[in-house]
Amino acid sequence: MKEIQLKYGCNPNQKPSRIFMQNGELPVTVLNGRPGYINFMDALNSWQLVKELKAATGLPAAASFKHVSPAGAAIGLPLSDTLKKAYFVDDITVPLTPLANAYARARGADRMSSFGDFIALSDECDEATALLIKREVSDGVIAPSYSPEAFAILREKKKGNYNVIQVDPAYVPEPMETKQVFGVTFEQLRNNVEFTDDSIFNNIPTANKTFPEEARLNLKVALITLKYTQSNSVCYVKDGQAIGIGAGQQSRIHCTRLAGNKADIWWLRQHPKVLNLPFVDDIKRADRDNAIDVYISEDHDDVLAEGIWQNFFKTKPEVFTMAEKKEWISRNDNVALGSDAFFPFGDNIERAHRSGVQYIAQAGGSVRDDNVIMTADKYGIAMAFIGIRLFHH
Repeated sequence: MKEIQLKYGCNPNQKPSRIFMQNGELPVTVLNGRPGYINFMDALNSWQLVKELKAATGLPAAASFKHVSPAGAAIGLPLSDTLKKAYFVDDITVPLTPLANAYARARGADRMSSFGDFIALSDECDEATALLIKREVSDGVIAPSYSPEAFAILREKKKGNYNVIQVDPAYVPEPMETKQVFGVTFEQLRNNVEFTDDSIFNNIPTANKTFPEEARLNLKVALITLKYTQSNSVCYVKDGQAIGIGAGQQSRIHCTRLAGNKADIWWLRQHPKVLNLPFVDDIKRADRDNAIDVYISEDHDDVLAEGIWQNFFKTKPEVFTMAEKKEWISRNDNVALGSDAFFPFGDNIERAHRSGVQYIAQAGGSVRDDNVIMTADKYGIAMAFIGIRLFHH
């Protein structure tokens, strides 16, 4: 197939719309549903991300995409009991496969942003992964194949209209890529940079030059995620998954703050007060996620006020105080941080440190590199200069 007609473009008034190949056949097949323009943008970007994560780590990978940036990305490391509970997958009756673990992590890191996501899976979608996808609000999934059991589950979503796309894992795009803006065609060499230990860790300007194997793995996850995140972007990673992504910000420090705040929320959701919130039995998943987000915030009265808390909880929870939150956040450690370009000021390191960052990979090359290095040294942070910018637009 050379062409697929779409319902419309980015917006309903943008018709006609299609995806097509100038040369050869499309590398994707629609097995179910009718994907739209943005669905395919998310699908094709996210597929590249998970394919590269699998190649770099040897582990199954998953991504949760929204508006052409990842809300979450992860590799298939086992889940602790705490994370299973925090991600609401502790009630799944079938064993969680590595791929299911990867998707649970990708979806669970930032559930607010992942609502209505498009999913990418590096490996054949199995039954366990399909069962996780079935319960979430999602637009579609792309994978190299689907087991019969998984496909039967997925095709029933959205009253039979769930978008299921199969991608040819052997497809390699042409080296030059083009796009049009305002009738003008842009052309560039594809960003085919690959991340290895040699390319990431051969320039370490900080006093601390030690990157344990776990930190090396986490930084690969961060950098590959950033390669497919709208710039400017910063990514915090722990335990093989992105825990905070700041995308599309004009200021680097705003990226670092946004991603750091998301990482803090991810960590706060593992606090016993949050894990044991007494939700009413019939609460919807989205309402539960929203309630948790508000409960953690300084607007907690929006779910705890009299006459309101009864909509969410069986009994009124105690306030999660600022002092409790600060103390809990201070316990987070071994977090890795990647940036798609250099840090211009040490304030980025200061903010990252408050969210437990101990390992950093960034381009380097700022006129204030000495200040950035000095700030990292103040906290014993190990930082690598990779010499590569990863802007994505």
